Amino acid sequence: MGSARFLAVELLERTTQDGSYSNLLLDKYLAGSDLSPMDKKLCSQLYYGVLERRLTLDHILRSYSKKPPEKLDSVIRNILHLGLYQLAYCEKIPDRAAVNESVLLAKQFKKASASGFVNAVLRSFLRDEKQIQLPKDKWKAMEVQYSAPAELIRTVVKEHGKEFAEAFFADTLKTPPSTIRFNSLRGSMTEDETKELQAIPFKCLDNAYTISCADVRQSRAFAEGRFHVQDLSSQLCCAILDPKPGDTVLDLCAAPGGKSFTIAERMENTGTVLAFDLHEHRAQLIRSGAQRLGISCITARTGDAAVFDADMPLADRILCDVPCSGFGVIRRKPEIKYKKLKEFEKLPELQYAILENAANYIKPGGTLVYSTCTILRAENRAVVEKFLQAHPDFELVPLTEFGFYEGYATFSVLYDNCDGFFAARLRKRG
Repeated sequence: MGSARFLAVELLERTTQDGSYSNLLLDKYLAGSDLSPMDKKLCSQLYYGVLERRLTLDHILRSYSKKPPEKLDSVIRNILHLGLYQLAYCEKIPDRAAVNESVLLAKQFKKASASGFVNAVLRSFLRDEKQIQLPKDKWKAMEVQYSAPAELIRTVVKEHGKEFAEAFFADTLKTPPSTIRFNSLRGSMTEDETKELQAIPFKCLDNAYTISCADVRQSRAFAEGRFHVQDLSSQLCCAILDPKPGDTVLDLCAAPGGKSFTIAERMENTGTVLAFDLHEHRAQLIRSGAQRLGISCITARTGDAAVFDADMPLADRILCDVPCSGFGVIRRKPEIKYKKLKEFEKLPELQYAILENAANYIKPGGTLVYSTCTILRAENRAVVEKFLQAHPDFELVPLTEFGFYEGYATFSVLYDNCDGFFAARLRKRG
C-alpha cells in the first residue's frame, strides 16, 4: 500500500480536510516514506497535478456521475481525480494502468463497494475519447480551462486586464522555475557549480539564476553557503529597497529569511539588518540560514510588526513584506486559489497597521518598501493609497529602473517568469 498513488491520495485527503500547505505537507510525507526516487517524483507529479486541476476534474466528473462531486465520499472523489488526471494529462502513463490502479486504490482504502463506480467513470471518459467540453458561459469556461474560481478570474481581469489574467492563470498550471540567489559574499559562481546546478542567469538581475538541479539542498554549493533559494520577484523586491553598505535596515516580516539574506549581501555584510518574526522557531530559521551563508550583520528577533516598539532604532530602509492572501504564488501552492475571496477581507486592516507602524521607525529621507505575494488590488495599491492619504510626509518613488513608471509594481510571469508579487517604494520627506 506504500505506492506513489496511494500516498498521493493520502496527501490530497490531508490537504482538503486540514487545509495544509501543499509544499510543506509533501516534503514531510516524502521524507518519511520509503518510496524510490522515481516513485517520489510520480507522487509529487500526481499530487500537484490534481491540486492544480481540481475544478477541471470536477467538471469532468459531473458528466459521468449521478452524484455531484461535492456529494461523493472524499476518498473516492480524490481517487477519481487522480485517475482522471492521469488519463487527461499524463501521456506517459498507459490508460489501462490509470484505470486499474484507481480501482485498486478504492480497495486499498477499504472502499471496495465503490470500485465498480470508479471503473465505470474512468472507462466512460475513455469511451468519449477524453474530451472535455467547456461551458458556454465565458467565466465558467475560463474556470474549467484554468481550474480557478470564476470569482477570482473576474477580479484579476477587472484589475489587471484579460491579457494579464490569461497569462497568469495559464502559468499556474505549469511547473514553476527553481530560482536561487548566489551569495556574492562567497565570490562568483564557478564553472563547476554552474554545471552541477544547471544554472542559467537572469538578464534583469545580477546573481539571480534559474536552476534544474533535482535536489538543490543536497548540493555541495548549498552546504558551503554559496546560495539560497529565492524567487526572482522576491529578489527584485530587495533591489527596489536598494540597501547600501553601512545602512540600518528593518525587515519586519522576515521569516524564513530569504529577503534578509539578499539585503545583507547587497550591503556587503556591513551595517545592521534587524529581522523579525512573530514566532521564535521562525526567527531561528533566519539565524540558521545566515550562519550557513556566512552573514554576520543580521540579528533575528521575535516581534509583532503591527505593534509599536519604543526601543526600535530609526532605520535608513524598511521592508514590510506583509502577510497576505498569497494569490501571487498559486503556481507553488495551488490549493490557495480555491479559497473564497471573503476569507481575506480583513487582511488589508492588518497590512495597513503594519505599514503605519513601520512609518514610526524610518529616518527622514529613508526608504520604506511595502510588498506582498498577491496580485489583488485591495491588499496592494489600496493599502498604500490609504497610507499616503494619511501620511503626507511620505511620497511614492517611481520604479522606472524596473519598467514601472509609478511607485507601484506588480510582477508576474510576464516579467521574466516571476511569481506574482507587488511592491511600492515610499520615501519619507526630509
